[in-house]
Amino acid sequence: MQTILGSSGIIGTELAKNLVNYTDKVRLVSRNPQKINPSNEVFQADLLDAGQTKKAVAGSDVAYLTAGLKYDIKVWEAQWPVVMQNVIEACKMHNTKLVFFDNVYAYGKVNGWMTEETKVNPVSRKGEVRAKIASMILDEVKKGELKALIARAADFYGPNTKTSFINFMIIDNLKKGKKAQLLISDEFKHSLTYTPDAGKGTAILGNTDSAYNQIWHLPTDRSVLTTRGFVELAAKELGIEPRSTCLSKTMLRLIGMLNGIVKEVVEMLYQYDSDYLFSSEKFEKAFKFKPTGYAEGIKETINSAKE
Repeated sequence: MQTILGSSGIIGTELAKNLVNYTDKVRLVSRNPQKINPSNEVFQADLLDAGQTKKAVAGSDVAYLTAGLKYDIKVWEAQWPVVMQNVIEACKMHNTKLVFFDNVYAYGKVNGWMTEETKVNPVSRKGEVRAKIASMILDEVKKGELKALIARAADFYGPNTKTSFINFMIIDNLKKGKKAQLLISDEFKHSLTYTPDAGKGTAILGNTDSAYNQIWHLPTDRSVLTTRGFVELAAKELGIEPRSTCLSKTMLRLIGMLNGIVKEVVEMLYQYDSDYLFSSEKFEKAFKFKPTGYAEGIKETINSAKE
């Protein structure tokens, strides 16, 4: 049995699609789980509850933590450590391997390429939370109490990925005849992980015994574009002119006074005022994997939006 904890999001969905290549016993766990494949088992649980989490993990060879919490720093600080502790204890109890799907917030602002060796140096409260929960896993691994790996992705985009800025700030606006909206500048390069690649890569890692007890970057096209480049690709695919506007830090802070989501984005703007470069060379070499190119990824993302 392989279990996805937090199966309702886009990563849980893409992972479930790929796990059928390894097992016909996949359990999907969330507060309101829905089958992705006909053979899936669904299990309702709240990961904030230690007892429910232990029951959800029972009988699992591998547990994948792909849960997402409300994008609110107060929620993150209060709930992420609880979720992580519950999952770690459940995996230890049932001798289950743990795969944690993570982001790059813990690295903070990086000059050059982010790799698995990049130092943890958060410059945001959200980054501090991610650093803390990652260290909870790594500490258990060092003690020999847990077999686990951390799979990190850059910002992501792809079909049905509603929370991606590529999807809702660029593609959705262009489709409506509006200008694409970009954060701060359109001049800097910004790596993006394609969600089907993230799901496939996470499944590969979870089913490779030698991949455990280390950190991996999930497959991401190295031919990085500027955010203006993404607008141009999307506009070309839609058959329209590439029109965009950049939202300044000052403007976003003002909007954030009225909009909670924008307020939460403000502390993460350091990711947009310089190049954001994410390397998955380790994964690509280990598994001879070629990430999906941005042109193909944008095309598939737009096709899914049309459907």
